[in-house]
Amino acid sequence: MPQQEGSFIDRIKLRLKAGDGGAGAVSFRHEKYVQLGGPDGGDGGKGGSVILRVNTGLNTLEKLHSQSFYHAQDGERGGKNNCTGANGADIVLEVPPGTVVFNEETGELALDMEDHPGGEAVLPKGGDGGKGNTRFATATNHAPRKATPGWPGEELTAVLEIKTVAQVGLIGLPNAGKSTLISSITGARPRVADYPFTTLQPVLGAVPLEDGGCFVIADIPGIIQGAHEGVGLGLDFLRHIERTRMLLYVIEISPHDPDQPARTLRDLQHEVRQYSEEILSRPFLIALNKVDLLDDEDELALVLDSFRAEWPGLPQDRVFVISARGKTNTETLRKKIISMYTELVRPIEKPDEPEQPFHPLNG
Repeated sequence: MPQQEGSFIDRIKLRLKAGDGGAGAVSFRHEKYVQLGGPDGGDGGKGGSVILRVNTGLNTLEKLHSQSFYHAQDGERGGKNNCTGANGADIVLEVPPGTVVFNEETGELALDMEDHPGGEAVLPKGGDGGKGNTRFATATNHAPRKATPGWPGEELTAVLEIKTVAQVGLIGLPNAGKSTLISSITGARPRVADYPFTTLQPVLGAVPLEDGGCFVIADIPGIIQGAHEGVGLGLDFLRHIERTRMLLYVIEISPHDPDQPARTLRDLQHEVRQYSEEILSRPFLIALNKVDLLDDEDELALVLDSFRAEWPGLPQDRVFVISARGKTNTETLRKKIISMYTELVRPIEKPDEPEQPFHPLNG
């Protein structure tokens, strides 16, 4: 999955102006011995439109951020001899997959590029050209001096946002090991270091399937308490889990506090819930990471006992104890992710009753 170099910018405001249509012309044929020939004023050209086009190699709006106003070309006015004015040139703005556009004035969704399979949409649209005086000739008016101006092009103050197109979203606190995990199970090569907010943009990795297809897993930058209120980086990045089909909570195991993972899960789900109750209800897995930091099995048993006591209804096949760095149990987790995703997109009929979804905050 290609990564765009440079700054990660996932929300910008732009003023978009389509071209105005050209005016129709008032013109008359000049014929010998005829003082005023018939009308021959042509129509004006159509104004250019603003076209948004998906570029799958982009994952940032950085290039569009370099200017705040984009104006498509106006159509040219009509000419004599019934010549129609040239249409104004469109302007094409390349955007990453998952881009949505809001009307800044009303707050309404104006465009979702996911709704355009061809990867191209017009917003705003150029104005039509005006009519030349040829259009207004009648049986009683052979020499009309009437023509119409071109129609103004549409104009929009737009807010562009990226909502990462990924089927599985990794959620965890800063430095929980999400980037290392996504590298382990997908081969992606994100920047990894032992300090908070190393990941300043969603990191994408592709997980192959047996049928030759694949799905995308995204490392969402770390959430902290108060993220839904704009604290830290969380508010800027919570939108990236909106398109995911399932979630993977990545939680660091602490050798000094066996109760920490249980509290962390509750904190993470609280932040997600404040942002969207619907997202919280999606299928999920839990990866208790950094088991290599524990000294022995007894320390691990304390962690698991505390976790089960805090979440007594949690199905045990949802919880994996791993070391992303040491790749301990990561292959088993990868297979579970694939199995769970496959059932989501290609449900298999089972003779038994389907498993009831588990919602920890309601449990």
